[in-house]
Amino acid sequence: MSLNYRSYLDFLTETAFLAGRITLAHFQTGVKAESKADNTPVTLADRQSEEFIRRRIESSYPGSAIVGEEFGAHGSTSASMRFIIDPIDGTKAFTRGVPLYAVLLGLEIEGAIVAGAAYFPGLDEMLCAANGEGCFLNSRRAHVSPVTDLSKAYLLTTDWGGFHKANKAKRVEQLINSVFYRGGWSDAYAFNLVATNRAEIAIEPRMEIWDCGPFPVILQEAGGYFGDWQGKTTIYGGEAVACSQELLPIVLNSLNPND
Repeated sequence: MSLNYRSYLDFLTETAFLAGRITLAHFQTGVKAESKADNTPVTLADRQSEEFIRRRIESSYPGSAIVGEEFGAHGSTSASMRFIIDPIDGTKAFTRGVPLYAVLLGLEIEGAIVAGAAYFPGLDEMLCAANGEGCFLNSRRAHVSPVTDLSKAYLLTTDWGGFHKANKAKRVEQLINSVFYRGGWSDAYAFNLVATNRAEIAIEPRMEIWDCGPFPVILQEAGGYFGDWQGKTTIYGGEAVACSQELLPIVLNSLNPND
């Protein structure tokens, strides 16, 4: 890993941690949520967190592009470097006092995610990675699960009803019926669990790019996969699945039985 990548990763982890401290000032305080145009919730904590992150990026990396959930895109579309921000992933959990929410930061250079940090303030878990450096949870090396049998696998998603809303229930039915355990209410934490050998598969039927920001490089460096349901490593698929490289062909075959 280049020294430049190391400096980027240090910046992302420090920024995510400090933004997480901002969110904790509102956590479990009865903070009120408003509904956005897409009927998703937003709080003062979301906005303060993203404003803080943007200020740090603009100060440290002027000229880079930024895209965030709450304040959209900033900077040139031709910029080689772009920071991707989700100031609170899991706002529904956050507003209910559930500590599974995260601050997500990804760095995209020349179209590829090269470094990322996912900080879970309510749990004080920092999951981070950069190309060639490995994946770490609170400074300990993280790896995906060695399980290769679906009948022994833990499968996670945020909301099982979301597959019906996205018209993808039939596609995921075989996978759901093949695994040992199915869990929910996890948002980004599901991908954390897959990267750290605490679950085997996480799947989501709908994803925005800021929901995905750090995870391609995190799963890659943990020995796994993060991308769309067709096997493409991307944050632009509008959906996501994470698992080990060994389970990936089995999972993809289950999701795409007629391919």
